[in-house]
Amino acid sequence: MDLLDSSIHSFTEQLASPAPVPGGGGASALVGAIGIALGDMVGELTVGKKKYADVEDEIKALMARAQELRVKLLACIEKDATMFEPLSRAYGIPKDDPTRDTVMEKCLHDAASAPLEIFDLCCEAIELQRDFADKGSKLVISDAATGVELCRGALYGAAVNVKVNTKLMKDRAYAAELDAHVDAALAKYGAMADKIFDDVYQRYCG
Repeated sequence: MDLLDSSIHSFTEQLASPAPVPGGGGASALVGAIGIALGDMVGELTVGKKKYADVEDEIKALMARAQELRVKLLACIEKDATMFEPLSRAYGIPKDDPTRDTVMEKCLHDAASAPLEIFDLCCEAIELQRDFADKGSKLVISDAATGVELCRGALYGAAVNVKVNTKLMKDRAYAAELDAHVDAALAKYGAMADKIFDDVYQRYCG
């Protein structure tokens, strides 16, 4: 399944279907990619402007990293589907099958890995959005605010897709490690995204 080359219409049609993939993880990756693309756009509309000459090098560095994050998040759409499909099949293994627990555990670990990557990429994307909002052209500051809210939504979507898998893991130590990572970063970056949006909203819309 080549989700990355799907049209918007095709992707959302598949998302709305009863097929196991794409799902919440892939949707979060796409939303995060769109969010950081908006930050990159702020950069594109800032460089070359005399008013922002003193931060141009910083903006260019932000743009380069934003482009890398966008590509990685888009790749996670397919990765999430690839990792989740075996789990969707594993649920069909009879409960009296002696291999079921082992297969399920591996599938749960794999299924958590893609949304965890999406989650971590969104944390960094939110940090970049903070800098785009602080240093970017005020003419497109609303796009930085929109971008950070999309990244925030992707962050929360990825978080729940990690934890829905850790909840079922038999390896509770590993599950607790992932849960603690997600909880701590969610508190930090959720609050950061809220502050970035609120600051822009109060300055320009309040």
